[in-house]
Amino acid sequence: MQALKATVVALRLRRDRRGLETAVLRRMALSRRRWGLENILWIELGTLCLQGSWNAVYERELQTFQEYGDTGEIWFGEESMTRLIRWMQKHKIPLDASVLDIGTGNGVFLVELAKFGFSDITGIDYSPSAIQLSGSIIEKEGLSNIKLKVEDFLNLSTKLSGFQICIDKGTFDAISLNPDNAIEKRKQYVKSLSVVLKAKGFFLITSCNWTKEELLNEFSEGFELFEELPTPTFSFGGRSGNSVAALVFQKK
Repeated sequence: MQALKATVVALRLRRDRRGLETAVLRRMALSRRRWGLENILWIELGTLCLQGSWNAVYERELQTFQEYGDTGEIWFGEESMTRLIRWMQKHKIPLDASVLDIGTGNGVFLVELAKFGFSDITGIDYSPSAIQLSGSIIEKEGLSNIKLKVEDFLNLSTKLSGFQICIDKGTFDAISLNPDNAIEKRKQYVKSLSVVLKAKGFFLITSCNWTKEELLNEFSEGFELFEELPTPTFSFGGRSGNSVAALVFQKK
C-alpha cells in the first residue's frame, strides 16, 4: 500500500490594522500511513498551543521517521530556511557564531545550518518528543556539532545566554494563540529573549499570525527593527498581502 503523509493544516482568517483579510495556512508536522491517499486535516491552531498536543504530534512524527525515514514538515516551507540562511550569509555572520533555534521541532533547520558550516548551534523545545525526533534526524545525518535541550522558553531552567543569533519560525505564533493568558506569555517571551540574546545580537522571526506593525509593537522593549525580509504575496478578496512576516530585530 502506498505510504500516506497527512499534513495537518490550520487555517486562520484574520484582519490586520489596515483591514486586510489574510488567509493563513500553517503546516504542522503530523504523518500517518493509511489508505494511499493524501489526507488533509483541518484543525484550530490554538489546540496545538498545549504541551500535551505538541508531544502527541512529535510522537507520531518520531514513529513515522523510525518506520519510513520521513523527517516531517518544514514550518513555512524550505524557502523560509533559505531566506534566513541567505540573510546570515549576506551579513557575513561568522560560521562560529552562537545560534539558538527557539522551538526547534524536528530540528531540520539545525541540520541545514550545520550543512552550511555553522558550528555552534543549539536547538530547544519544550516537547521531549520533539527533541528525541530532532536528535534522531541529526544522528542520521551524521552531525555531531548540534546541541539539543528540552527547554521551556517561558520558564528557562538552565543558563542560556550570550547567543549572537536567535531564530523563531512559528513558536511565538503558537504562544500568542495559547488560550491561557496569552498576553502575559508574550511578555515573558520577550523577557526570555532579552536573557538569551547578547547585546547587539540578532533575532530573526517568521510569523503567520502577526503583521510587521504588530511585531514591532510586541518587541518594542529592548529591540529595534534591523531589516524586513521579503516574503511571498497572495491575493484574497481583491486585495494583496503577505502570507507571512519575516523580520530581523537587533537587541539594543
